Amino acid sequence: MNAFWIILTGALVATSCGLLGTFLILRKMAMVGDAISHAVLPGIVIAYLLSESRDVLPMLIGAAALGVLTTFMIEFLYQKARLQIDASIGITFTWLFAIGIILISLYAGQVDLDQDCVLYGEIAYVPLDLWITESGRLLGPRPVWILSGVLALILLIIILGYRGLKITTFDPEYAAAVGISTVFWHYLLMSAVSVTTVVAFESVGAILVVAFLIVPPATAYLLTEKLHNMLLLTIGLGILTAVSGYYLAVWIDGSVAGAMAVSSGVFLLLAVLFSPSTGVLTQRFRQQAIPVPAQGYKER
Repeated sequence: MNAFWIILTGALVATSCGLLGTFLILRKMAMVGDAISHAVLPGIVIAYLLSESRDVLPMLIGAAALGVLTTFMIEFLYQKARLQIDASIGITFTWLFAIGIILISLYAGQVDLDQDCVLYGEIAYVPLDLWITESGRLLGPRPVWILSGVLALILLIIILGYRGLKITTFDPEYAAAVGISTVFWHYLLMSAVSVTTVVAFESVGAILVVAFLIVPPATAYLLTEKLHNMLLLTIGLGILTAVSGYYLAVWIDGSVAGAMAVSSGVFLLLAVLFSPSTGVLTQRFRQQAIPVPAQGYKER
């Protein structure tokens, strides 16, 4: 039963992060998730100072708030300061992370307070984090319920806002011309990314979240040119990664999160080699299959 809960948790995180990561890949903002993983440190410290507790809930609220602030700062530097998006991301997360370190040194130096101990989880421990009602009824692992709610919210946003997200992703100039707010859809997407990544950090750990946010969508990007198909492929690849990664970890007796991340990389490598349109080996096979026209002999 533990295997089921771990795989289900991995599949939920892979689906949630992958769906949002699809739009990040297409908008060339793939490293936002990694930026958020560093930039939330000040939110964790402030939440501790206000609540005087290291309980998970205030930490998640503080981290999520800083995650949203991170996306606002990245967009501000990109739009107003005219910096490139990768520079905006790098500046934002290093600056906020440094502020978090200063706050810890000034106000929480005697407390074991950092991202690893209060936010980053381990997917192998999911079956131990049980939700038990006041009446004593066991409802299963708490992260599964939380991640299911997050996934339902993401699906609702994408289904209802598919047209707006699609147009603002591929042609923001046209979207602005027809009256679609690019700012609204951008910040809605970034807010969803912030909340999803922070919630998933607490359940499965940062490395796996960033991997699911980038690798399955990037793999799907190599396999199709249609957004609808890319979203479906991302879901399928994420679930397949969760299943294969778990059994890889069992086989090698290693980290489940690490094995899932490695598994996602293997699928990406296969797509690089065998993608129908851009695969390295696929193109080589096609070139070898094309007959070379015989050259005629010319007399001098």
